[in-house]
Amino acid sequence: MKNRPFLSRINNWFVFTLLTVIVIALIVSSNILIKNLREKEAERIKVFATAIKILQDNKQKSSETQDLLFAILTENDQIPSILTNENKEPFIFEGSSRNIAKEILENPGELKKLISKMENNYAPFEIEVANGDKQFVFYDNSSLLNNLRYYPYFLGLFILSYLLFSFWFLRTIKKTDEGYVWAGLAKETAHQIGTPLSSMIGWMEIMKLENPDSEGIEEIEKDIERLRTISERFSKIGSVPELNDMNFNQMIQENYEYLKSRISSKISFTLQLPTYTILVPHNKILMSWVIENLVKNAVDAMKGEGSLQMSVFERNKNILVEVKDTGSGMTKQQARNAFKPGYSTKKRGWGLGLSLAKRVVQEYHNGDIKISQTELGKGTTFRITIKKG
Repeated sequence: MKNRPFLSRINNWFVFTLLTVIVIALIVSSNILIKNLREKEAERIKVFATAIKILQDNKQKSSETQDLLFAILTENDQIPSILTNENKEPFIFEGSSRNIAKEILENPGELKKLISKMENNYAPFEIEVANGDKQFVFYDNSSLLNNLRYYPYFLGLFILSYLLFSFWFLRTIKKTDEGYVWAGLAKETAHQIGTPLSSMIGWMEIMKLENPDSEGIEEIEKDIERLRTISERFSKIGSVPELNDMNFNQMIQENYEYLKSRISSKISFTLQLPTYTILVPHNKILMSWVIENLVKNAVDAMKGEGSLQMSVFERNKNILVEVKDTGSGMTKQQARNAFKPGYSTKKRGWGLGLSLAKRVVQEYHNGDIKISQTELGKGTTFRITIKKG
């Protein structure tokens, strides 16, 4: 497969980096916002504690001052707070606590735990009263601030989920578009082959009349029939094929005999078939195409010399077809990309053979095709799995 342009890869990394920076910036800015809110709440509690201290002062206060102090105390309708003595024992009178559930105030044990929790989160404000005693105002985050603590993480998770969904969605659209492109290309190829093929069949009939026993004409006729089969294969891409052929052995045997007569004599090509007949619903034309693709790939990998073995056997109600060669083998990366449209390790070729073979096996025959084994310098084994029932 041709490598993507360098600028294209740079652009992809730039977009990924930009999105990552945006997500991190959102999380950091949200944390800064929450920190500022926490500091504002602490300032409000400080004003609240100061108001309590002034109210407890024995000095005479004007009615306006008292109204202002009471307004400050009642303004706190979100931040939980409680007033205690210097031994951290809570005062139980009206106005000594704010925004604390009634059931906690009525349970000394729970109230003590709450004061301990408040102290662990924030240092209490100290108040010196007129007689020299000390009081403390304990407080904690408001429910709003507690909920906002998780906001950056939910935001980051949401953005990540959105990006993953977008990636999956765009990739699905791309695959669908590629499928339509390949199907259209295949049908157009079948149409283009059909015109000269019809002419060749006509000329073939004329040649047979002139020399009916010619061996060369017989071989050309076989190749013309093969071209007709290839044309029919291409025309079926993109359509739902009928799986009306049953004798799997016969299809494999016919392909083996045809391919063996047309590959290099330096390749030892062998076939292992079960002694009993295998009956599997399949489309003979398309499955022949898959077998031919695998064999041709194996021959190319061996550069015209080596050992090629095709085996058919049954395992766990599945029919398995293996094509094993002694060619150059593949790296892990090549094996991962082998079935991707457009990928090819050869200088010539469009990289469509294996991707179309995968589509034929998986989508049309509800089976699977994979590289079951490969090693550099030792060869590759392709495996087709089709359910027998």
